[in-house]
Amino acid sequence: MLVYTEPKDSESIPVIDISETFSGDEAALDRAAAEIRDACMNTGFFYVTNHGVNQKLIDVAFRESNRFFDQPHDWKMKLAKKSGTNGYEPSETQRLDNGSPGDIKESYNFSMTTTPGTPDYVLNQWPDNFAGFREDLDAYHQQVRDLGLHISRLIAKSLGMPFNYFDPSFENQKAALRLLRYPPQPTDAKFNQLGAGAHTDWGWITILAQDDIGGLEVQTAAGEWIRVKPTPGAFVVNLGDLVENWTNGLYHSSLHRVMNNRSGRDRHSIVLFYDQSYETPVEVLPTCIIPGETPKFEPCISGEHRRAKYLASRAASAAAE
Repeated sequence: MLVYTEPKDSESIPVIDISETFSGDEAALDRAAAEIRDACMNTGFFYVTNHGVNQKLIDVAFRESNRFFDQPHDWKMKLAKKSGTNGYEPSETQRLDNGSPGDIKESYNFSMTTTPGTPDYVLNQWPDNFAGFREDLDAYHQQVRDLGLHISRLIAKSLGMPFNYFDPSFENQKAALRLLRYPPQPTDAKFNQLGAGAHTDWGWITILAQDDIGGLEVQTAAGEWIRVKPTPGAFVVNLGDLVENWTNGLYHSSLHRVMNNRSGRDRHSIVLFYDQSYETPVEVLPTCIIPGETPKFEPCISGEHRRAKYLASRAASAAAE
């Protein structure tokens, strides 16, 4: 259990304008890669602006998220996530800080279609007679996946690797997308029960769109908790555990959490987990280790690592019921 302490306001999370990187201009790519390298070594979090994702599409995705969560509980439970499927998860289904009570949030999850019988295959559950929902979210999903690939290429460049080094590892990815709603923090919440308990993400990178409510908090490499303020027109990008593994700890996978205790309103966010395909081997990159040095992390398989973390988060919540 990581006991909650009040965070500080901070302007230390970098805002990186990537507009000029889409042209392929080498100087622009070098500048952005250097900024990303600095952010990854210090906070593991950064904002990206002028990212190419249509703002109208982002607004529509949030509208659809609101519309979904505003449906009756019984309607949502018909889409409840179960073994082998994506879908709806009611409040306290997951416990991201395994020593704390279940998280006060509800979610709806879907992912790219993968091949039946493969380890990453999960069946999406879409609501019937809910016009526009799937189409609008699929369109959003596509554009943010494109952004995920571009950011991944900038990360590769920041590490001294070829620009397209990681491209093959994303060819069969699941690219899970998650709609989230956090109610205002209840007055009767259990001790250390948050919207999302302190945790690191498990995979490659996470791309987050958040509304104007606030509530996301991150621990810097120096161990200080700070607020991640909503920034209009920006996505929040954070690194997962496997980036730390790839880089031998050079890049930082930060603890973060959600506490919706200031707004008095529901907080909405939309998260894309942009990860390598299940079978991708993860081992320290040659640019991140000195010859003869022993790697800090054992090689692993991307999907096996992520799956073990996910099952642990649900098992801990179920065990407390």
